[in-house]
Amino acid sequence: MLGRPQFAMCYEQGKKHFTRSFILFMVRRDNGPDGLRLGLTVSRKMGNAVARNRIKRVVREYFRLHQYDFELPLDIVVVPKRNLEADQLDLALATEEFTPLLSRVRAQAAAS
Repeated sequence: MLGRPQFAMCYEQGKKHFTRSFILFMVRRDNGPDGLRLGLTVSRKMGNAVARNRIKRVVREYFRLHQYDFELPLDIVVVPKRNLEADQLDLALATEEFTPLLSRVRAQAAAS
């Protein structure tokens, strides 16, 4: 879980990555444990509490299943775009959107 200072650092210093339905802000940590730390920002514009909670639940589940794929110490803040329909979101769609992006990020980190 990220706190307010980590969210602010992700927004200010993090690199923006876009998928069709999400914006991800990523910043690499210099200290602390390896692995991903995830933050979610789902505004009320995304729908009622049921819709917002579904988005958060699916995104958390994706990152829970793939947390050991990344040795990088990354802080990630995920923001859904307005065009995302919460009732259409499932784990398959999240995998389709996040996996290519995170593979690219991992390859870039290995190259540098």
